Amino acid sequence: MKVALNYKISEKNDKIECRVCAHFCQIYVGRTGLCGLRLNRAGRLYLLPYGRAAAVNLDPIEKKPLFHFLPGSLTYSFGTLGCNFRCANCQNYDLSQSGQSGRASEDGAEKDQVEFDWGLNLSPKEIVAQAIKTKCPSISYTYNEPTVFLEYALDTMKLARAKGLKNVWVSNGYMSPETLELILPYLDAINIDIKSFDEKFYQSNCGAHLEPVLENCRRLVKAKVWLEITTLVIPGLSDGEEMLKKIAIFIKEELGDFVPWHLSAFSGEISWKLKHLSVTPADTLKRAYEIGRAVSLKYVYTGNLRDKARENTFCPACGRAVIKRIGYDIERLDKDGACRACGQKLEGIF
Repeated sequence: MKVALNYKISEKNDKIECRVCAHFCQIYVGRTGLCGLRLNRAGRLYLLPYGRAAAVNLDPIEKKPLFHFLPGSLTYSFGTLGCNFRCANCQNYDLSQSGQSGRASEDGAEKDQVEFDWGLNLSPKEIVAQAIKTKCPSISYTYNEPTVFLEYALDTMKLARAKGLKNVWVSNGYMSPETLELILPYLDAINIDIKSFDEKFYQSNCGAHLEPVLENCRRLVKAKVWLEITTLVIPGLSDGEEMLKKIAIFIKEELGDFVPWHLSAFSGEISWKLKHLSVTPADTLKRAYEIGRAVSLKYVYTGNLRDKARENTFCPACGRAVIKRIGYDIERLDKDGACRACGQKLEGIF
């Protein structure tokens, strides 16, 4: 455990307002917030899984997905249990929906949460050392929402930056303004899910709201953190052409036409609560791809399809393939992030 950041004690001193994400949970003594990771213990807020990783891997950076950030490199990836969303479509639900959300022991103490098996003992110092040992140029905070393990992530990010490593978040974008301010000095790249452009979808499918996500995307671009957007195209839920067009227009007009947009196919059988839904048809993703191109986004990609024509990066000036991809296998045809044919510099960190 570690004392948490970003919380306020109520005037009556009977609860704490957690301000790590945009839910701003009101947490009574002996209870946790919605994420299950942040415990009010005798009037102070603690992060329970500090130094405890539930998943650790060496991943291709393209898996995050990030296509314009150190392409072809491996990234040291870790996450904890718990999440501040309840996405019915979640494919990491064994991690994100595990934890002690809102629970207390029978006597009102915190024993159950404290003794819960949070995973491997892995300190920030050990994470950075392992990243260096495995020759990964970056560390990714992923698998579950990094906002909810902010203190663990932030301490790791500071050490990583001091050692010359890059920091990457894979996020739902629901961090509070205070949390974003804390991570911005150490954050190099982030992929954020814009799951839909419909508030009702966010409420019913995720248990959250849309606008905080959009505002954080705006702030990240303004702060010059490299941003890529992902939308999971779910049949019947987030595959409407008008809705997808709204996302594409938002990216172009409020973030920039250079921000990559990843359109991923959904698979019901590996989801949490949508196992009855079918796989996203290839034609649906192709139409979504064309929507992005039609509004003049420079970089639009489809995922989970093995469609090389829509996974490759093309030069926005001359149209030549600059990076070819088949799944996580890539062939770089660029020269330090520039097109060899015409010299056009690609946006990103190469």
